[in-house]
Parts: sequence; C-alpha cells; structure tokens
Amino acid sequence: MTVSRVVNNKGEISPATRARVERAIERLGYRPNRLARALSLQASQTLGMVVPDINNPFFSEIVRGAEDEAWERGYALIISSTVENLEREARTLQLLEDHHVDGVLVCSPRLPDETLFELLKGHRAALVLNRSAPEALAGSLQVDDTHGAMRATHHLLGGGRRNVGMVAGPETSHSRKRRVAGYTTALETTGNEVVPSRIVSCVPDEMGGYEGARALLRAHPELDGLLCHNDLVAVGVLRALRELGVRVPDDVAVVGCDDIRLASLVTPSLTTLRVDKPALGRRAVRLLLERLGAPPEEAPAPEAVKPELVVRESAP
Repeated sequence: MTVSRVVNNKGEISPATRARVERAIERLGYRPNRLARALSLQASQTLGMVVPDINNPFFSEIVRGAEDEAWERGYALIISSTVENLEREARTLQLLEDHHVDGVLVCSPRLPDETLFELLKGHRAALVLNRSAPEALAGSLQVDDTHGAMRATHHLLGGGRRNVGMVAGPETSHSRKRRVAGYTTALETTGNEVVPSRIVSCVPDEMGGYEGARALLRAHPELDGLLCHNDLVAVGVLRALRELGVRVPDDVAVVGCDDIRLASLVTPSLTTLRVDKPALGRRAVRLLLERLGAPPEEAPAPEAVKPELVVRESAP
C-alpha cells in the first residue's frame, strides 16, 4: 500500500518514508506492472498503430508524426506493420485489444468493411486513416485522393497528353479506388475516353511499378502519360521506361503520389501530389485522443486533407 501510494503519488506519505521507498525502487530496479495498472485504472497510456508496410516512406513518415505527438501527450505508441497481409492485419487488431491499448490508429486498412468494423468494436477508441468508418465506431482522417488524382490527370492532359494510363495500387487499397475514381472522372469531364485496360493494378512498391509499366506499355504503346499509385511505384515506372528506351517526359510524362523524399532526388525528379505526412500522423493522434475523452455525440467529425500538386521534371 505504501509503495503504491508513492508510485502513484497519492495519499499522505511522509518525506522520510517516500525517500526510503524511492531508494528501494532504485536499488531493486522496480517497474510497475503496466498491464495490472491498466486493468485497475482502465488506462494503459499506450496507443496502437497499424500500417500496411513500414518500408513505404509514406507510412513511416506518418508513423513518425504520430509517435512524436503521442510521446508529447504522455502515450507510448505500439506500431505494427502488416506487410499487406489481411490475416496479419486482423490478428494485429485482436492482439492490440488483448493488450488493452487505450486507442488504435489503423492506417490505410486493407480488410473489408465488415471484418474491419467488427474488429474495431472491441477497442475503447479507434481512428482510421485513409478510410471512412461509421462515426459511432471510429473517427476518420483521409487524404482526398479523388481530388488529388483529378488534379494530377488534369495536369497531364493540360500538358498536351492525350493517352493517359494509370499504374494503380492493389485492389484491396481504398486509396487506389479513390485515385482511380479521380482519374476516370478527369478523363470523362474533359471528353477523353476511359479505357479500362489502361489501368493496371500492382503491388505498391518499386517492383510493382516496374512490372506494371512494362505490362501497360506492351498492351498500350500509344500511352504518353502515366499516373502512378504512389512515388515508389513511379520510381519503378521510371526504371521500366528507361529500359524500354522511352524518354521522360518527352515521350511519356509521369506523375506520382505522396511526395516522399526520394521524389525530388530521382532523375528525372518526380511531379507528384504532396501531403504533409508527419502532420497527418500528429493530427490522427489528436483526433483519437479527443475521441477517447469524449462521449459519442461529441466525437470529432471526419476530416479530409487535399494534396498539393508539386510540378517537377517528369511532367512539367
């Protein structure tokens, strides 16, 4: 009881007794059992964060912002990368619930709605990034990918491109769905034909972009513009075009998404869609903590962030 009062800074403890307990704690290297404290206090001071692939700089920069914000607010962040595996994503959400985290951030989840929403029910508070969810169940913070893809496609068309294709991400990605929607809307509203075979799915990394571009150019050698799911995909696309002897941007203009650091360093430098990724992570943590401390009717409303087009050499 005396040790508990000292550790939790509660109750009346004489200075001499407090000093004796603190010396014993230091000598023994004692640390409170966090799980036991979480069960008794109904708060663990930990948050969980789930991302599809920590190797993708887009997600790692979001994680960095989220971790900084959580730390400044007195929370530890447990981070799990699911490597684009649906079973692993589901199991991770179950494990975080078992560890009694105070809240969970799920970044670009790949699980279908019915599975994801059922898993989120077990958490005290939840927020999904780049995905919508019922407001009673989870908060939502999204990048407006539809707007971004429309803006990028209009930029390609405005630069004189008439046959624009898309190296899109995996079918399970909701960002992919919104970007494809923005791409097709931009084509339709400018009187350009939407050709479904000009959209190819790929793994959202350099190799996926490389293979996707080679397949797309084999089927459609007339393409003179490519919108890419993200900057890693765009880097793979640039490699494929170089090997095929296609000049960028003279023959084919290329636009990426996310504006990771690599985008300005490759040759040619990438025209891309920029979003402040650390700020996105920080905002996600703030919204989650607001949701944790508020009754359902006062939970923060869903938010969306519009990306900014950054024009560089690959699509001037």
